[in-house]
Amino acid sequence: MTATGTFGLSTEARNLQWLLGNLVEEVPGVRSVAVVSSDGLMLLSSDPATQQHPTAAAVAGRSEGPRGSSADLATIVSGIGSLTIGAARLMDGGGVKQTMVAMEEGSVFVMSISDGSLLGVHATPDCDMSVVAYHMALFVGRAGHVLTPEVRSELRKSMESTQ
Repeated sequence: MTATGTFGLSTEARNLQWLLGNLVEEVPGVRSVAVVSSDGLMLLSSDPATQQHPTAAAVAGRSEGPRGSSADLATIVSGIGSLTIGAARLMDGGGVKQTMVAMEEGSVFVMSISDGSLLGVHATPDCDMSVVAYHMALFVGRAGHVLTPEVRSELRKSMESTQ
């Protein structure tokens, strides 16, 4: 996945973009993906508007997400994350690992990343939920140790420059 401004990004930031692109392109049923920082700012996005080259999903004519905007998905992910964290505190449930919302026309998955960031996926209603969750867990495992404050700042600046 190549985002505008990618050429100035560190290897870690480019690797995270590549992992995100793989999640969208290789997991059946995934419409769009967003990584949101703990303060609600989008760090990574599968939105084709933020890319120089379309993904395989866009070329195939597949829907890219809620109204085509990963910004919408990022807002939803941030809200769901905040709600479930608050609910877990009230119920003394510990940390929230994953949340899934199943709807008639799709599903939204939210998974915590070790630094407090959140990974959100919007998927089709016929997706294999266990496959989506498995690939999200792989992403979280690979991304968790890479999302340092420096890389988060770099990704934020990169997202700001594409908007």
